[in-house]
Amino acid sequence: MKIAAIQMVSTPDAARNLARACELMAQAAAAGAEAVALPEYFCLMGLQDRDKLAIAERDLAVAPDAAAPLQRALSKAARELGVWVLGGTLPIACEGGAAGQRVRNSVCVYAPDGQRAARYDKIHLFRFNNGREAYDEGQVLERGEQPVTVDLKARDGRVWRTGLSVCYDLRFPELFRAMSFTPGQPPCDLIAVPAAFTYTTGEAHWELLLRARAVENQAYVIAPAQGGRHENGRRTWGHSLIIDPWGQVLACLPEGEGVVMAELDAQRLAAVRSQLPALQHRLL
Repeated sequence: MKIAAIQMVSTPDAARNLARACELMAQAAAAGAEAVALPEYFCLMGLQDRDKLAIAERDLAVAPDAAAPLQRALSKAARELGVWVLGGTLPIACEGGAAGQRVRNSVCVYAPDGQRAARYDKIHLFRFNNGREAYDEGQVLERGEQPVTVDLKARDGRVWRTGLSVCYDLRFPELFRAMSFTPGQPPCDLIAVPAAFTYTTGEAHWELLLRARAVENQAYVIAPAQGGRHENGRRTWGHSLIIDPWGQVLACLPEGEGVVMAELDAQRLAAVRSQLPALQHRLL
């Protein structure tokens, strides 16, 4: 199964970002990708955190008559391109008491027929302050509660069990263990990590953590990222990666917009797990 990680340098203009995301998804599909993954905040890198509230959408599974242009566009792209779309993240309006004050940072996954197959809400909310730059997602985001996996069915019939995560989740290996050791389910074959790592934290930890998650879970990792200098002044690390279960980097785009692709190889996955059966040796 050929997969594609899309790297963007998103702007404060949601319509412009969506149009560019659709162009890059079409480019990936034309090159043979069966699954395409967008980065975190593909739809908006606002001038301030609260800009997310202005474009927040109600979940179409809850409010099927809502306008929801972002959700509808991702569904349409999946259907028209005939690919799986892992829709980066988009702001989904909270229901109940937090409505209008906070949003969920959500990954929506669409099957090649355009139907939504899964939704994951980012669990771990980023906070960082080194005296020069400061971020606190909890000011605007409401965290999710549940790990989520989704089965991506390739055109050859092979099913790739995929664990969903977002950016800062990468620092919490117990989340990935929970996804890979769900009772009655096989381990994850693929882990998706859409992200918008800061330049500072990305330079220090991005590849290190991604390769660690691949090695310890013996799974492929796809990590589409924001990568460049944004109109709001923020600089993101980029380096969108696809990594194999042995920790080998198969594809990387250091900076700027574009697409990187690699092939998921079922024989390679089986060989790594057979030669070093670490998943079977887990005790705790």
